[in-house]
Amino acid sequence: MNRKLWFYRTTVIALALTSGIVLYLRSPRVTSEELFAILLLSILAVVAEFLGFVLPNSARGSIAFIPYLACALVVPTWATVAAVVVVRTLVEATHRSRISSSFLNIGLHALTVSGAIWLYDLFGGQGLLSMRSATLLQATLNTSLAALVSIAFAILANTTAACGYLAIREDQTLRSLWRKTALPTIAMDFLAAPIVFIFAWLYAAHGAIAAAALWVPLLGLREVQTANLELQRTNEELLQLMIKSIEARDPYTSGHSRRVQRYSIIIARGLKLSEREIEMVGKAALLHDLGKIYEKYGPILRKADKLTAEEWSTMQEHPADGANLVATMSGLKEIIPFIRHHHENWDGSGYPDGLAGNRIPLAARIISFADTIDAMTSERPYRQPLTEAQVRAEIIRCRGRQFDPAITDRLIASGLWLSLFQPQKRPATPERGLRLLGARKGVRETA
Repeated sequence: MNRKLWFYRTTVIALALTSGIVLYLRSPRVTSEELFAILLLSILAVVAEFLGFVLPNSARGSIAFIPYLACALVVPTWATVAAVVVVRTLVEATHRSRISSSFLNIGLHALTVSGAIWLYDLFGGQGLLSMRSATLLQATLNTSLAALVSIAFAILANTTAACGYLAIREDQTLRSLWRKTALPTIAMDFLAAPIVFIFAWLYAAHGAIAAAALWVPLLGLREVQTANLELQRTNEELLQLMIKSIEARDPYTSGHSRRVQRYSIIIARGLKLSEREIEMVGKAALLHDLGKIYEKYGPILRKADKLTAEEWSTMQEHPADGANLVATMSGLKEIIPFIRHHHENWDGSGYPDGLAGNRIPLAARIISFADTIDAMTSERPYRQPLTEAQVRAEIIRCRGRQFDPAITDRLIASGLWLSLFQPQKRPATPERGLRLLGARKGVRETA
């Protein structure tokens, strides 16, 4: 058992339980009208939960946070938190999620909703049922600040807490995981904050039918969001399929692109690049050999003997071919230079354009390191994989000729250097239900 994960789950559950108990001790009485409101909004939450969508990293999302948080504005008491626990328990039981994941999901939702209630009260918010005669303008003037602060807190806290758990489980940084998992939907979630307030006011002032009239288009919005995420996932899967089809031609380079991607990300982090720059480097590294998908490279990739001058000349065309292919994808135009120039050498002896020094894009220089390291540490028909010491010696020997000397020095001196040679951890099994409110006189490399 991962102690960090156990401690994380225990802390979340303990905080949620404490918050709920204090809310109960503060105001245990709940009227029948409040209970009826909680019941109706909980039913809408159940509908939304079962229309959830899958996010990156196997997390799940839904628009159930709208009735959850609306309920917190209409009836800001412990009973709302209890209803959230009941709804989440029902959903977790139906999805047959792992017990550990289920408890975490329930605790996260209870904690964020109770936290929203505390903030709502702190900023002077009143239960909207007690303001049923107020117009939307009056309700906005009296409670909108408290409502928007509490809603924003709940969305951000739930998303960050869930990403924190995933970061520990998958041994990633919180920032990078938040960017991949939460960023695709966080903007729409925050834009939904005023909608939550209006939805809550509609219910309190005009009843369930008026609130339901707004709920229908919200479900339509959810379908649009789901379609966008599905399109993004499909595009990523198609890219992976293309890479696998290229590597299937050469049994000695199976997994090469994914390993180069991993090495490139490690090196980019060692150079203190921003998360966005690291993401771009990772995408370019995964696609750096995309040009080899053309049939002219097939026989050459399957050849075990030394390449002829003509074959070598053909292989030197693959960076440009890959860049031209990527240029047809509008969402990947930023990484075209990184793919085209990943075989350029620091002294200008590389290909396809003979760039030298800082004229070579930084991402391309990083991929060059990663590509070469993988080539040297992979088994080939003509040799066994090189050791870490041998790779280090070759990298140093080619410093200033093939490789950027500044990156070479920084990489060799960095503690991340040895992590390049550690066995890669197997990806963690997704926990269902985790939800979110060569080279010229240089190192021998693959062509």
